[in-house]
Amino acid sequence: MVRVGGHGLLIGEVARRTGASRKALRLYEAARIVTPAGRTATGYRLYGADAVPVVAFVRRAQRLGLTLDEIREIVAIRRSGRAPCDRVRQVVQRKLEDVERRLADLARVRDDLRGLLDGWRRAGGGAAGAAVCPHIERIRERKEERPWKS
Repeated sequence: MVRVGGHGLLIGEVARRTGASRKALRLYEAARIVTPAGRTATGYRLYGADAVPVVAFVRRAQRLGLTLDEIREIVAIRRSGRAPCDRVRQVVQRKLEDVERRLADLARVRDDLRGLLDGWRRAGGGAAGAAVCPHIERIRERKEERPWKS
């Protein structure tokens, strides 16, 4: 049975309607983004109908790289009666800048890997005179943070 006394949706129904797992819904609850409207007599969570569009929003926002903290802030702005779109634009702008930086970092890594393989083809695979592997040791050091360390 999905509705209990007509007062709410069980977690499984919210999961089915949104595509979110029950575990994700409990995580959103722990992050104070979605709050059950109450519980059944046997302790099952009951969500209001408004939980469905909020969870759908959370899933879309996560696909764009927003964190649960950022999503909680945006949802809180909306719940206060204000439009959160200016804040969303700021967050999305920052995310885009971060993605652009990581793409540039990855392009540098790609260039290093291509150069390494090209050098390997030209010089062979010997390790004479190297601490470990001369091909990697010849790659120039960079101060930029590597994308896998972010």
